[in-house]
Amino acid sequence: MEGTIYSVIPALLMLILVIATRKVILSLGIGILVGAFMLTQFNLVEGFNLVWETFYTIFFSEGEVNTGNLYLLTFLILLGITTAFMTASGGSRAFGLWAIEKIKSRRGAKLIPSLLGIMIFIDDYFNALAVGQVARPVTDRHKISRANLAYYIDSTSAPITVISPISSWGAYIIGTIGYILADNGIENYQALEAFILMIPANFYVFAALLLVFLTIFLKLDIGAMRHHEKRALDTGEVTNLDKGNVPGDLNDEFKEHNNGRIYHLVLPIAALILGTVTSMVVTGIQNGENATSILSIFENTDVNISLFLGGLAAVVLAAALYFTQPTPKSGISHVTYEGIKAMLPAIYILVFAWMIGDVIGQLETGEYLAERVTQSSINTAYLPFLLFIVSGFMALSTGTSWGTFGIMLPIAGEIAAVTDVNLILPALAAVLAGSVFGDHCSPISDTTILSSTGAGANHIDHVITQLPYALIAAAGASIGYLVLGITGQVVFPLLITLVVVFIVGILIHLMNRQKY
Repeated sequence: MEGTIYSVIPALLMLILVIATRKVILSLGIGILVGAFMLTQFNLVEGFNLVWETFYTIFFSEGEVNTGNLYLLTFLILLGITTAFMTASGGSRAFGLWAIEKIKSRRGAKLIPSLLGIMIFIDDYFNALAVGQVARPVTDRHKISRANLAYYIDSTSAPITVISPISSWGAYIIGTIGYILADNGIENYQALEAFILMIPANFYVFAALLLVFLTIFLKLDIGAMRHHEKRALDTGEVTNLDKGNVPGDLNDEFKEHNNGRIYHLVLPIAALILGTVTSMVVTGIQNGENATSILSIFENTDVNISLFLGGLAAVVLAAALYFTQPTPKSGISHVTYEGIKAMLPAIYILVFAWMIGDVIGQLETGEYLAERVTQSSINTAYLPFLLFIVSGFMALSTGTSWGTFGIMLPIAGEIAAVTDVNLILPALAAVLAGSVFGDHCSPISDTTILSSTGAGANHIDHVITQLPYALIAAAGASIGYLVLGITGQVVFPLLITLVVVFIVGILIHLMNRQKY
């Protein structure tokens, strides 16, 4: 069944179950089992052995410890502990009270995660988790739902890192582009130059960012998001009442210290940022033989160990600040335990997402979808549009934008080089855009999981509430890519994309005013 149409069954089944049952662990588990049984011709013993091997290789592979995954999981635990100490020390409460005085409106509170998401462009993981820690006290005080916060985080993290050359994403993409240009004998561009020229053709990114600010200024609460925002305003309940899949929510676990100051929140986050960025630079220099430029440093950086070291610095400082607080206060062991416990839902979901990603990879779902593209007889004018759609569906099914990059970028480059070399940069940009779109829609995407984690939102609430916004941005981008194929231009289709999204936003705004 590998590499055939049947290979999409586990991914589709998982997606349907997630939406129908809202039980993400159950849905992922069923998808893993079905995929494993398909790979073993429905032999139960071999199927369960494959499930165990998939779980085991998350931590150990090829006889060695999988340090990358362990560093990331440990970072989540460290982040939970840091959050617990910042909460217990009263730092989050003090920051929230300060924000109430300085930020007078819900609109101003919503702008904080949106603008921070654009400013922190180093890495999407770091972006999602750091922005969430800073913005959550402010948005909570202004009764903004965690689902809404998660949307702002997710719709600025991956979109901004995918167009930033000085980021973990940018370095990876530039390196991949270099190989594609060399393999196809294209000497018109250097890899970095090609990446910069591709930025305006990444229509989905600009559509998604525009929609974020339209949502803030026009109050575009669509579908389930309207329900969450109304409940937050009416009751002050910013999270789903089902706490089972809400990570990082510590308000009921211990009393916040009355002597809290803003620096109890700001200093640990500063340590997190400084520690992570410094570690990224150091590991980039260490891993690169000739890492002398900023770009080459970020191309060779070790993101996961950098996150771990930054998280460790944040924990040490947050714990030290809490230790200096006068009694009475909760015990340090109790605060640490609650911080770890708060992150367990996110860790469970992430591990299951990795497992189903591995199973889908063995089923060669991505390769099957890519083969459909290469074997199709299509008008070259539709190439960017088709690559956008296929990349989006691939990222949605597999839960990985980077995996989609790895499969689809070489295919897009080869097709464009053979059919119309002038379309090679728009074709590559369409793959990047589609991958981010699919990533935004996928409940098993790591960035989607970490965005809900950073916001402290119910994971499925985040997936369902973000979906309409992602589809609107994708619709605008699709029209843009069709116009690009017809005209051969980039700027005009980008403007068309933005105009379409803006008009849709205005129409939704007018409908909401009439209806409510």
